[in-house]
Parts: sequence; C-alpha cells; structure tokens
Amino acid sequence: MSTAALLALAPARKSGQVLGIPSICSAHPVVIAASFALARARGTPVLIEATCNQVNHEGGYTSMTPADFRRFVLGIAQDEGFDPAGLILGGDHLGPNPWTALPAAEAMSKACDMVAAYAQAGFGKIHLDASMACLGDPTPLPDATIASRNAELAAVAEAHSPMPPVYIIGTEVPVPGGAWEEVEGLTPTPPEAALATVALQREAFKAAGVEAAFARVVGLVVQPGVEFGNENVVAYDRPAARALVACLPKLPMLFEAHSTDYQTAHALAALVQDGFGILKVGPGLTFALREALYGLDHIADVLFPGHTPLRLTMETLMQQKPQHWAKYYHGTALHQHLQRHYSYSDRIRYYWTDPVASAAVADLMALFGKKSLPEPLISQHLGAAYGAVMSGQTAKTAPALLRAAVTRALTPYFDACYGAQ
Repeated sequence: MSTAALLALAPARKSGQVLGIPSICSAHPVVIAASFALARARGTPVLIEATCNQVNHEGGYTSMTPADFRRFVLGIAQDEGFDPAGLILGGDHLGPNPWTALPAAEAMSKACDMVAAYAQAGFGKIHLDASMACLGDPTPLPDATIASRNAELAAVAEAHSPMPPVYIIGTEVPVPGGAWEEVEGLTPTPPEAALATVALQREAFKAAGVEAAFARVVGLVVQPGVEFGNENVVAYDRPAARALVACLPKLPMLFEAHSTDYQTAHALAALVQDGFGILKVGPGLTFALREALYGLDHIADVLFPGHTPLRLTMETLMQQKPQHWAKYYHGTALHQHLQRHYSYSDRIRYYWTDPVASAAVADLMALFGKKSLPEPLISQHLGAAYGAVMSGQTAKTAPALLRAAVTRALTPYFDACYGAQ
C-alpha cells in the first residue's frame, strides 16, 4: 500500500493537471466491494477511510480496531481480485472526539493511543483533528491549541508508522456526516482562515519536532459550500468559492472536501477542477444501497406474498435501539419515520451490521437467489437500473442490482477524479 497517489495531487495541479481521488468513507462490505470492482476496471487506486468513532483502539461502533479494519478491507480486496498495492487506508477525524466528555489530558491520551493503533496498522493517510473541546476546555477551542494538539498526534503517528504517512489538517463545519437539520446556504471558508490554519499548523509541527512531516501534509479540509441535511442538499456554488480557490496557489497542498454526498456529477467535476482534490463520500453510498434493498423488498412483496418485509424489520430494530437516530431526527411521529428510513444523513446505515438486520437482508437475498427478476418489476421498483438491465450491462439478479446501485453512486466520483469513461 502506497501513498504515492496522494503525494502526487498537489504537484500535478501545479503543473496544470486536474487530478483527484475519491475517499470512500464506509465500512459496508457491499460498498467496499463495489469500490474495488470499479477501481480494478479503471486501473485506479482506492482510498478507504474509517472515522475515529467507527474504528479505534477500543473498537468503535463497528467493534473493529484499525488492525481489524485493515484485515476486513484486505479480505474484500482479495475477493474482488484487487491488488492491495493500489489500496490506501485512511483515518478520518483522528483526535479526541470520541472522548470529549473527559478532561483534555485524558482525552488526548486516548487519542494518541488511537493514532498509534492506526499508524501501526499501516493507515497511510491520517486526518489530524483535535478541533473539538474536551471537558474543561474553552469553547470554541483556540486555534493555537488545536494546532498544538494536532502536532502532538502527528508526532505519535511518526513514531509508530512503518512508513511515512501523509496528513490532512483542518476541519469542516457543520459536523462530519451531514448537518442535523435542514441547511440552506453555506459560506465557503474565507481564504485568510485557510492560510492562517496552514501557518499555525506548520509552526506547531516545528515546535513538536516533526517539521519534516509537514512536507507530507497533502490536504487541507475547508468548507467549499457543500453540505446535506436530513432532507436537502446544498449544491456547490462555484462563483461563491472563487476567493477560496484563488488562495490555493499559495498553499503546498490541495483542499479536501467533506460531505460531498449527493452532489451532481457536474458539481463533483467542478470541485476537482477547482482544487478540491479529495472528495469524501459515505452516507450517499449506503443511501443508494438502502434504496436498492428497499426496491428489492417491494419486489419481494409481489413475488413472495407473506414474506416479512425488510422495511418492517428495520423499523422495529430502530425503534428498539434508537441511540443512532433519536437525537438527530425530530418532528411528528410520521416525520421521524420518514427520516429513519429515507433521510440523506442515512443513519439507518448504523444498523446494517446488527445481527437482526444482517439476517433480514440475508433472508431477502435468499428469496431471490440467482433467479432473474421480472423486467416490469425492475422498472417499477428499481427504475434507475432499468436502462443498464435492458442493455445487458446489469444482470436481472438481486445481487447484481444491489451492486449496480452502489456503483452508480460511485461512478460520478471516479469520473470527476479520473475522467469519464
């Protein structure tokens, strides 16, 4: 696994090339498999990222350590015939975020242990993010404190990594994973704020004795003016980001854009052309997966009367275990039901690994097996796949239709970064 593709981004832009890379932020095996299959077909690398809450040295909500996640991803790569030399593993928002209820010293100690675990497991891309206030910290946290803590984490990564990692600095507003409520217009990061962040971080790295590592900072997280809420998407406004983009020649790295889920193909291409060379996507991919599963579920209603709908199983599960959605979804009972199943924030994705959900999906797919599904039902309930089915590009089977749904969501990111095919 090499970080060469990331190190090449900024030099390529300075030489006049438009180059980017999709960042796949998901732990779902179908999403990861589809990413490997698309990259293998196109001959591109794959960047797979895990977040601090999802995967950490204590297990995270996936119950996986960084070493576990590496083995999990490599196993899927082997199944898909993808050369692991083309895989880059990343850690996103690595810092004290999972432990902000603790005093800063204790939270940072845990964050250091987590970064060490990521580094030791061979994660080559490390997003340093100590921007969140811990118990006893002032709010908001001073920029100098954030920079100092980031540099502390970088020193840990340098000491524990078997290869020189590359780094991402900066953070975005609102929180990662999409806004909690409806969002309207967003103001892109002011250029002076972007420049100041880089200057502060550079000095902090020097003070921490890891000045050489700063040369491997390949991306700065900024707000390009894109976001999604539960029920709406803020599209990229190119003119509004013009001032931010204009400061890029003064920086030794590219921008990393978070929350690019649900942007149009045109907007994604514009982002890469403007220097947002790392496009992070996650909920948008599992949203496409859920759409396909529910489409298949509706087809099963017709073909297998009496089957227990997956939709009903998921509703019961989410009601019994509301911790992943209750504080994010508000309004009437009907509105909360809508959000649980169909929100752009896709918090249903946290439930697919639950044994009850896994069994229900397996039962649904077993109903279909490898049988061809009727074309009229595909048209009715999986309409986005109909053209590819009729042209022979996608088989009429449930597994093929499920994979194709994720691939359709991934393709605009690969097109934006590597050119349409």
